[in-house]
Amino acid sequence: MSTLFTKIINGEIPSYKIAENDNFYAFLDINPNAKGHTLCIPKKEENKIFDLDEDSYIELMRFSRKVAKALEKSVSCKRIGISVVGLEVPHVHVHLIPLNDMKEMTFQHKVTMTASEFETLASTIQSNM
Repeated sequence: MSTLFTKIINGEIPSYKIAENDNFYAFLDINPNAKGHTLCIPKKEENKIFDLDEDSYIELMRFSRKVAKALEKSVSCKRIGISVVGLEVPHVHVHLIPLNDMKEMTFQHKVTMTASEFETLASTIQSNM
């Protein structure tokens, strides 16, 4: 059975796409810790990040770095935090979170955004890629 993220990649579930290439996909988290919270995922389903083959792991980090650099240009923040937890969805995902305060890394602090705000932000980040 396909994961939630595979359904997003396949367009079965809508997302606010930031970037995509042959192997990876980045989109805004719809339950963000902070404005701009983005997920970077491999298109190939893999449950745990360290089960990725080494080349895929390195390419995921390169892809995530590129997205983080665009995110940093798009959202006012002190830095972009990175987290890999992977307990909620059994599909590797890298969280890129714009940080101004440590509470934004706790996954207990959430912000609310409208669909229009998500769309505008996704477009802004894409333009900085």
